[in-house]
Amino acid sequence: MSTSKTDIARRVFNHTFKLDPIVRSLLDTDFYKLLMLQMIWGLYRDVDATFSLTNRSKSVKLAEEIDIEELREQLDHARTVRFTKKEMIWLAGNTFYGTKQIFSPQFLAWLENFQLPEYELTKRDGQFELHFPGKWVETTMWEIPALAIINELRSRAAMKGMGRFALDVLYARAKARTWEKVERLKQLPNLKISDFGTRRRHSFLWQRWCVEALKEGLGDALTGTSNVLLAMDTDLEALGTNAHELPMVAAALAEGDEALRMSPYAVLEDWQSYYGGNLLIVLPDAFGTASFLENAPDWVADWTGFRPDSAPAIEGGEKIIQFWRERGRDPREKLLIFSDGLDAETIEKAYKHFEGRVRMSFGWGTNLTNDFAGVAPVRNDQLTPISLVIKVSSANGRPAVKLSDNPAKAVGDPREIERYLRVFGAQEMVEQAVVV
Repeated sequence: MSTSKTDIARRVFNHTFKLDPIVRSLLDTDFYKLLMLQMIWGLYRDVDATFSLTNRSKSVKLAEEIDIEELREQLDHARTVRFTKKEMIWLAGNTFYGTKQIFSPQFLAWLENFQLPEYELTKRDGQFELHFPGKWVETTMWEIPALAIINELRSRAAMKGMGRFALDVLYARAKARTWEKVERLKQLPNLKISDFGTRRRHSFLWQRWCVEALKEGLGDALTGTSNVLLAMDTDLEALGTNAHELPMVAAALAEGDEALRMSPYAVLEDWQSYYGGNLLIVLPDAFGTASFLENAPDWVADWTGFRPDSAPAIEGGEKIIQFWRERGRDPREKLLIFSDGLDAETIEKAYKHFEGRVRMSFGWGTNLTNDFAGVAPVRNDQLTPISLVIKVSSANGRPAVKLSDNPAKAVGDPREIERYLRVFGAQEMVEQAVVV
């Protein structure tokens, strides 16, 4: 059933099920997870990788807002979900990024029996300690569903006890706010935008409503969604390239400082052996964009584009345009994908700043699918989204690190962070408040 015809407020109010599963499909994940999974399955099948939860909004005590047993029930249910026959046929037969059979028959045969692996869950000092140890080819698939589960459980806890009319008002205001943003973005004539909001969404039903609203309100400006299930159900393009986990694992496995310094480029060569065209998008900030650009082999400049992810959009985009020019490439033929903490205002500013100078696309995340701050009839801070991530914490027993252009986003063992800063440098890293 189309969510536009679903009364979300009534559905929330009538929650009487013993368990209302949040994850009902393994396709309810981001497309780049499947693209990366195929490469991991092909090249890194025997590598161990543990993923761990980090709450960067430290003032929010998650384990005091969400019942640990409810979380455990949802995680356990997700482990029972399998790919359906319909989903496997769609993955095998659909065209992605203009490529038929982007997933090999051998990979799909393995994927057909995929099950999310076991997890470790405890709580300490008001926070959850949640880890996913095991083979990288299995644990990588926990990141998106686990984040979606935690964020939706937090939303449910925030709305518990709200009356039917209060919920009606809450969703009416949230819909009006979203539509105002759509009306604003409609004024940008050549806008290309997609939904990137799965991991920190208010709920699955709300994400679906947002995608359908963008589809009607923006028309062809909406290029697709990162959510594979929604792409299948709403006949949109499934979009996404690669994520920080690739360079993080490659770096953790590197032997010695020189191999560490070159690891971000080695893993891009792995990616290039699997994918081409518009999937050749560089994510440069895992260990600092300035260091990445300074040491990049010339072939990196031939890739289709970049996704600057932890610097402000205009600042990050200018650095990459300068890199292309220094390497003798025409930025007007290249693509910048902006995706960090975007909302209508920042999208509008970046669009107007770069218009005519470079091709652009915007991945709109949390501020699309979880913008509920201030919409409840009575103040409710639990409806304000938080910065929650699940990242690789170790690979083959070695600590994994992400530096980022924003030191406030750095994750990893402090001693390893110190080593990475020595190898990659800290040039042009600027600490800023973390935006969801």
